[in-house]
Amino acid sequence: MDFDISSLPSPCYIVDERLLTRNLEILHSVQQRTECNILLALKGFSMYSVFPLVGRYLKGVTASSLFEARLGYEEMGKEVHIYAPAYIEGEFDQILGNCDHITFNSFDQWHRFKDKVNSVKTKKISCGIRINPEYSEIETPIYNPCYQNSRLGVTLANFRPEELQGIEGLHFHTMCEQNSDTLERTIKVVDQKFGNYIKTMKWLNLGGGHHITRPDYDIETLVRSITFLQDKYGVDIYLEPGEAVALNTGFLIARVLDIVDNDMKIAILDTSAACHMPDVLEMPYRPNIVDAGNPGEYPYTYRLGGLTCLAGDIIGDYSFKQPLKPGDPLVFCDMAHYTMVKNNMFNGVNLPSIASYNREEGIKIIRQFSYDDFKTRLS
Repeated sequence: MDFDISSLPSPCYIVDERLLTRNLEILHSVQQRTECNILLALKGFSMYSVFPLVGRYLKGVTASSLFEARLGYEEMGKEVHIYAPAYIEGEFDQILGNCDHITFNSFDQWHRFKDKVNSVKTKKISCGIRINPEYSEIETPIYNPCYQNSRLGVTLANFRPEELQGIEGLHFHTMCEQNSDTLERTIKVVDQKFGNYIKTMKWLNLGGGHHITRPDYDIETLVRSITFLQDKYGVDIYLEPGEAVALNTGFLIARVLDIVDNDMKIAILDTSAACHMPDVLEMPYRPNIVDAGNPGEYPYTYRLGGLTCLAGDIIGDYSFKQPLKPGDPLVFCDMAHYTMVKNNMFNGVNLPSIASYNREEGIKIIRQFSYDDFKTRLS
């Protein structure tokens, strides 16, 4: 990080638009080489102040709810795709007004809403069915869409080819933070199980979980996989990564509030794993901190804890070259995705401010939160 964070409020998320642009250029190069379509998955990253930048490179957004779809429609103005495990009847007319592609989780959902889709005269809405190939290499069950008894997608045993009239695409999502070798193996299963149906489609959506902008990602295998499907079936290919767009582009600036001692030094911060970086507890994972190491790597080891009353609001154990003291800043890395979209105000803890940085404008404080944001969520 080569800009001064001393003027930032704390805690604060900040996205470096230079790093975001680098990721977008990588994704755009895949689009150029394969003529595939890459969408921003809003469930991972919905910072709409940078949508104009994202829209210069990607084809649009994919949503998981009406609110996400509306945000993408209003703030980016390009293609809007949507998939949800089930759609709410009272919201569906608004979904039709905001979306270009709608993927259904079951044939029953498709039948429930297809007359509404067909009644739209102002635009063409392309509809799809999500399939479950019952193959995944994800080891954490909470993130595995193909886990036993999954509610996500139609398995081959439950597929109804006689009911495909009006369906133009198939969608599968089986990956999480994985490389293209996993995709290549997954495609073999999908091809074997659903190939007869893919050849009748206009498009195939390969879902998310593609870590395309990770330094060790094998782009050549991705290109080969996309080309295989295009050559064999003549379909348009969509990918909808969320993390790959914002991976390693953002930081969370926090500060030490107090140091306590209970058989080890514990630093209490003005941020919270439970409120501001919930994947630390859900995945779980240990975020990197600038100039910090593993326990014992440097002379001074601390457990970092949040400021909520949740006993398990623990970020992890880290070591530092110098002792920590109240007021010291800490910079958490890779905090753009699955943070702002998942944070909460448990215990009445305020949300971090949101900022961005680019060379032309420097640091911009985009949003700060207040008591009113807490109160208006309650009754």
